[in-house]
Amino acid sequence: MQGTIDGFSYGAVTPAAAFLMACLGAALGLRCTTRSLRTERSFRAGWLALGATSIGSGIWTMHFIAMTGFSVEEVPIGYDKPITFASLAVAIVMVGIGIFLVGYRGATRMALVTGGTITGLGVASMHYLGMAGMRLDGQFEYDTVTVSLSVVIAVVASTAALWAAVSIHGFLPSLGASVVMGVAVSGMHYTGMAALRVHLHPSAPTAAHAPGDSAGSLLVPMLLGPACFLLLAAVVVMFDPLVVMGTPDWDDPRAARTPGIPAQRQVPRFGTYADPASFHSRPRDAVGPVDW
Repeated sequence: MQGTIDGFSYGAVTPAAAFLMACLGAALGLRCTTRSLRTERSFRAGWLALGATSIGSGIWTMHFIAMTGFSVEEVPIGYDKPITFASLAVAIVMVGIGIFLVGYRGATRMALVTGGTITGLGVASMHYLGMAGMRLDGQFEYDTVTVSLSVVIAVVASTAALWAAVSIHGFLPSLGASVVMGVAVSGMHYTGMAALRVHLHPSAPTAAHAPGDSAGSLLVPMLLGPACFLLLAAVVVMFDPLVVMGTPDWDDPRAARTPGIPAQRQVPRFGTYADPASFHSRPRDAVGPVDW
Protein backbone atom coordinates (compact mmCIF):
# COMPACT_ATOMS: atom_id res chain seq x y z
CA MET A 1 0.00 0.00 0.00
CA GLN A 2 1.36 3.41 -1.01
CA GLY A 3 1.45 6.07 1.69
CA THR A 4 0.26 9.61 1.00
CA ILE A 5 3.14 11.97 1.79
CA ASP A 6 2.61 15.58 2.77
CA GLY A 7 5.81 17.60 3.22
CA PHE A 8 4.03 20.87 3.92
CA SER A 9 1.55 20.09 6.68
CA TYR A 10 1.87 23.64 8.05
CA GLY A 11 2.00 25.34 4.68
CA ALA A 12 4.91 27.72 4.05
CA VAL A 13 5.71 28.14 7.76
CA THR A 14 8.13 25.22 8.12
CA PRO A 15 9.98 25.76 4.80
CA ALA A 16 10.45 29.47 5.59
CA ALA A 17 11.63 28.81 9.17
CA ALA A 18 13.94 26.01 7.97
CA PHE A 19 15.44 28.27 5.32
CA LEU A 20 16.12 31.05 7.85
CA MET A 21 17.89 28.62 10.20
CA ALA A 22 20.03 27.32 7.32
CA CYS A 23 20.97 30.91 6.42
CA LEU A 24 21.78 31.76 10.04
CA GLY A 25 24.03 28.73 10.48
CA ALA A 26 25.74 29.41 7.15
CA ALA A 27 26.25 33.10 7.94
CA LEU A 28 27.82 32.38 11.32
CA GLY A 29 29.95 29.54 9.99
CA LEU A 30 31.26 31.48 7.00
CA ARG A 31 32.12 34.55 9.06
CA CYS A 32 33.91 32.42 11.67
CA THR A 33 35.88 30.66 8.95
CA THR A 34 36.83 33.98 7.38
CA ARG A 35 37.78 35.29 10.83
CA SER A 36 39.99 32.27 11.52
CA LEU A 37 42.19 33.10 8.54
CA ARG A 38 43.13 36.47 10.06
CA THR A 39 44.04 35.56 13.60
CA GLU A 40 46.92 33.96 15.44
CA ARG A 41 47.39 30.32 14.54
CA SER A 42 46.77 29.27 18.13
CA PHE A 43 43.27 30.80 18.00
CA ARG A 44 42.39 29.56 14.51
CA ALA A 45 41.15 26.17 15.68
CA GLY A 46 38.65 27.80 18.02
CA TRP A 47 37.13 29.93 15.27
CA LEU A 48 37.03 26.99 12.87
CA ALA A 49 35.37 24.77 15.48
CA LEU A 50 32.76 27.46 16.15
CA GLY A 51 32.16 27.80 12.41
CA ALA A 52 31.80 24.05 11.90
CA THR A 53 29.40 23.70 14.81
CA SER A 54 27.37 26.67 13.57
CA ILE A 55 27.01 25.31 10.03
CA GLY A 56 26.34 21.75 11.22
CA SER A 57 23.76 22.88 13.77
CA GLY A 58 22.12 25.18 11.25
CA ILE A 59 21.80 22.43 8.65
CA TRP A 60 20.54 19.89 11.19
CA THR A 61 18.03 22.36 12.67
CA MET A 62 16.88 23.28 9.16
CA HIS A 63 16.27 19.60 8.38
CA PHE A 64 14.20 18.85 11.45
CA ILE A 65 12.21 22.08 11.33
CA ALA A 66 11.27 21.05 7.80
CA MET A 67 10.46 17.55 9.07
CA THR A 68 7.92 18.89 11.58
CA GLY A 69 5.82 19.65 8.50
CA PHE A 70 6.29 16.13 7.11
CA SER A 71 3.53 13.57 7.52
CA VAL A 72 2.18 10.37 6.02
CA GLU A 73 -1.57 10.65 6.14
CA GLU A 74 -2.28 6.99 6.90
CA VAL A 75 0.13 6.47 9.81
CA PRO A 76 1.72 8.36 12.73
CA ILE A 77 5.47 8.99 12.66
CA GLY A 78 7.97 8.53 15.48
CA TYR A 79 11.71 9.14 15.82
CA ASP A 80 14.57 7.11 17.25
CA LYS A 81 16.57 9.33 19.60
CA PRO A 82 20.07 7.82 19.21
CA ILE A 83 19.96 7.91 15.41
CA THR A 84 18.49 11.40 15.39
CA PHE A 85 21.24 12.76 17.63
CA ALA A 86 23.85 10.79 15.67
CA SER A 87 22.82 12.71 12.56
CA LEU A 88 23.70 15.97 14.36
CA ALA A 89 27.14 14.60 15.29
CA VAL A 90 27.75 13.47 11.70
CA ALA A 91 26.86 16.92 10.38
CA ILE A 92 29.20 18.75 12.77
CA VAL A 93 32.13 16.33 12.39
CA MET A 94 32.10 16.12 8.59
CA VAL A 95 31.50 19.84 8.13
CA GLY A 96 34.34 20.38 10.59
CA ILE A 97 36.72 18.23 8.53
CA GLY A 98 35.99 20.29 5.44
CA ILE A 99 36.31 23.62 7.22
CA PHE A 100 39.55 22.70 9.02
CA LEU A 101 41.02 21.46 5.75
CA VAL A 102 40.35 24.78 4.02
CA GLY A 103 41.19 26.78 7.14
CA TYR A 104 44.70 25.34 7.34
CA ARG A 105 45.41 24.59 3.67
CA GLY A 106 43.95 27.76 2.22
CA ALA A 107 41.94 28.30 -0.96
CA THR A 108 43.87 25.84 -3.11
CA ARG A 109 41.90 23.89 -5.68
CA MET A 110 42.65 20.57 -4.01
CA ALA A 111 41.64 21.83 -0.55
CA LEU A 112 38.39 23.33 -1.84
CA VAL A 113 37.41 20.25 -3.84
CA THR A 114 38.31 17.83 -1.05
CA GLY A 115 36.83 19.95 1.72
CA GLY A 116 33.69 20.70 -0.29
CA THR A 117 33.18 17.03 -1.13
CA ILE A 118 33.57 15.93 2.50
CA THR A 119 31.30 18.71 3.74
CA GLY A 120 28.68 17.99 1.07
CA LEU A 121 28.72 14.28 1.87
CA GLY A 122 28.32 15.23 5.52
CA VAL A 123 25.23 17.29 4.72
CA ALA A 124 23.75 14.44 2.67
CA SER A 125 24.67 11.86 5.32
CA MET A 126 22.98 13.95 8.00
CA HIS A 127 19.82 14.14 5.89
CA TYR A 128 19.52 10.45 5.10
CA LEU A 129 20.65 9.33 8.56
CA GLY A 130 17.98 11.59 10.04
CA MET A 131 15.45 9.97 7.70
CA ALA A 132 16.67 6.54 8.84
CA GLY A 133 15.77 7.57 12.39
CA MET A 134 12.10 7.92 11.48
CA ARG A 135 9.81 5.16 12.70
CA LEU A 136 6.49 4.31 11.09
CA ASP A 137 4.55 1.20 10.12
CA GLY A 138 5.98 1.04 6.64
CA GLN A 139 9.13 1.07 4.54
CA PHE A 140 10.97 3.90 2.76
CA GLU A 141 12.01 3.66 -0.86
CA TYR A 142 14.19 6.22 -2.67
CA ASP A 143 14.59 7.07 -6.33
CA THR A 144 18.30 6.63 -7.04
CA VAL A 145 18.59 9.40 -9.63
CA THR A 146 16.91 12.00 -7.41
CA VAL A 147 19.02 10.97 -4.40
CA SER A 148 22.17 11.35 -6.52
CA LEU A 149 21.01 14.81 -7.58
CA SER A 150 20.51 15.82 -3.94
CA VAL A 151 24.06 14.69 -3.10
CA VAL A 152 25.48 16.65 -6.04
CA ILE A 153 23.59 19.76 -4.86
CA ALA A 154 25.04 19.31 -1.37
CA VAL A 155 28.62 18.92 -2.63
CA VAL A 156 28.44 21.87 -5.04
CA ALA A 157 26.82 24.09 -2.40
CA SER A 158 29.42 23.15 0.20
CA THR A 159 32.33 23.76 -2.16
CA ALA A 160 30.91 27.15 -3.11
CA ALA A 161 30.41 28.00 0.57
CA LEU A 162 34.00 27.12 1.48
CA TRP A 163 35.26 29.17 -1.45
CA ALA A 164 33.16 32.12 -0.26
CA ALA A 165 34.51 31.74 3.29
CA VAL A 166 38.12 32.13 2.19
CA SER A 167 37.61 34.50 -0.75
CA ILE A 168 34.84 36.93 0.20
CA HIS A 169 35.73 39.34 3.01
CA GLY A 170 33.02 42.00 3.03
CA PHE A 171 29.99 41.62 5.28
CA LEU A 172 27.32 42.10 2.60
CA PRO A 173 28.94 39.73 0.05
CA SER A 174 29.27 37.11 2.80
CA LEU A 175 25.62 37.63 3.71
CA GLY A 176 24.71 37.02 0.08
CA ALA A 177 26.81 33.84 0.07
CA SER A 178 24.96 32.68 3.20
CA VAL A 179 21.60 33.17 1.48
CA VAL A 180 22.83 31.20 -1.53
CA MET A 181 23.97 28.40 0.76
CA GLY A 182 20.62 28.48 2.58
CA VAL A 183 18.83 28.10 -0.76
CA ALA A 184 21.14 25.24 -1.75
CA VAL A 185 20.77 23.37 1.56
CA SER A 186 16.99 23.77 1.47
CA GLY A 187 17.01 22.67 -2.16
CA MET A 188 19.07 19.62 -1.26
CA HIS A 189 16.60 18.73 1.51
CA TYR A 190 13.47 19.00 -0.58
CA THR A 191 15.14 17.27 -3.53
CA GLY A 192 15.93 14.38 -1.22
CA MET A 193 12.35 14.37 0.07
CA ALA A 194 11.07 14.29 -3.52
CA ALA A 195 12.96 11.01 -3.95
CA LEU A 196 11.01 9.39 -1.10
CA ARG A 197 8.21 6.87 -1.42
CA VAL A 198 6.52 5.16 1.53
CA HIS A 199 5.17 1.63 1.27
CA LEU A 200 2.87 0.88 4.21
CA HIS A 201 2.50 -2.50 5.88
CA PRO A 202 -0.93 -4.12 5.60
CA SER A 203 -1.65 -3.42 9.27
CA ALA A 204 -0.57 0.22 9.07
CA PRO A 205 -4.03 1.84 8.93
CA THR A 206 -4.97 0.17 12.23
CA ALA A 207 -1.74 1.10 14.05
CA ALA A 208 -2.45 3.06 17.22
CA HIS A 209 0.93 4.68 17.47
CA ALA A 210 4.33 4.78 15.86
CA PRO A 211 7.39 3.17 17.49
CA GLY A 212 9.85 5.59 19.04
CA ASP A 213 9.10 9.09 20.30
CA SER A 214 6.42 11.11 18.54
CA ALA A 215 7.47 13.98 16.31
CA GLY A 216 6.10 16.65 18.64
CA SER A 217 7.50 15.21 21.87
CA LEU A 218 10.98 14.72 20.41
CA LEU A 219 11.63 17.32 17.73
CA VAL A 220 10.41 20.49 19.45
CA PRO A 221 12.48 20.10 22.68
CA MET A 222 15.40 18.71 20.68
CA LEU A 223 15.51 21.73 18.38
CA LEU A 224 15.81 24.13 21.30
CA GLY A 225 19.44 23.15 22.01
CA PRO A 226 20.93 23.83 18.55
CA ALA A 227 18.73 26.92 18.14
CA CYS A 228 20.00 28.36 21.44
CA PHE A 229 23.58 27.53 20.43
CA LEU A 230 23.16 29.42 17.16
CA LEU A 231 21.85 32.46 19.05
CA LEU A 232 24.78 32.34 21.48
CA ALA A 233 27.21 31.92 18.59
CA ALA A 234 25.63 34.96 16.96
CA VAL A 235 26.28 36.98 20.12
CA VAL A 236 29.94 35.87 20.19
CA VAL A 237 30.37 36.72 16.52
CA MET A 238 28.70 40.12 16.82
CA PHE A 239 31.03 41.12 19.65
CA ASP A 240 34.02 40.68 17.34
CA PRO A 241 34.26 43.84 15.21
CA LEU A 242 36.25 42.20 12.43
CA VAL A 243 33.57 39.59 11.84
CA VAL A 244 30.99 42.32 11.30
CA MET A 245 33.10 44.95 9.56
CA GLY A 246 35.02 42.60 7.30
CA THR A 247 38.58 43.59 6.39
CA PRO A 248 39.49 46.99 7.84
CA ASP A 249 43.07 47.47 6.69
CA TRP A 250 44.73 44.46 5.09
CA ASP A 251 43.98 45.75 1.58
CA ASP A 252 45.36 49.20 2.42
CA PRO A 253 48.86 49.59 0.90
CA ARG A 254 49.79 51.93 3.74
CA ALA A 255 49.16 49.17 6.27
CA ALA A 256 52.61 47.65 6.10
CA ARG A 257 54.10 46.38 9.32
CA THR A 258 56.37 48.82 11.07
CA PRO A 259 59.98 47.65 10.64
CA GLY A 260 61.79 46.45 13.72
CA ILE A 261 58.66 45.45 15.69
CA PRO A 262 58.24 41.71 16.25
CA ALA A 263 55.04 40.34 14.67
CA GLN A 264 53.86 38.80 17.93
CA ARG A 265 53.82 42.20 19.58
CA GLN A 266 51.56 43.53 16.88
CA VAL A 267 48.80 40.95 17.40
CA PRO A 268 46.14 42.17 19.85
CA ARG A 269 45.52 40.21 23.01
CA PHE A 270 43.29 37.13 22.98
CA GLY A 271 43.65 36.83 19.21
CA THR A 272 40.98 39.47 18.60
CA TYR A 273 41.41 42.55 16.48
CA ALA A 274 40.96 45.99 17.91
CA ASP A 275 38.12 48.28 16.93
CA PRO A 276 38.70 49.18 13.25
CA ALA A 277 38.36 52.86 14.16
CA SER A 278 41.56 52.62 16.17
CA PHE A 279 43.54 51.86 13.04
CA HIS A 280 42.85 55.38 11.77
CA SER A 281 42.92 57.30 15.03
CA ARG A 282 46.43 56.47 16.18
CA PRO A 283 49.60 58.07 14.74
CA ARG A 284 51.23 56.21 11.89
CA ASP A 285 54.54 56.14 13.73
CA ALA A 286 53.03 54.31 16.68
CA VAL A 287 53.00 50.53 16.98
CA GLY A 288 52.35 49.28 13.45
CA PRO A 289 49.27 47.37 12.36
CA VAL A 290 49.11 43.62 12.36
CA ASP A 291 50.98 41.75 9.68
CA TRP A 292 48.02 39.97 8.16
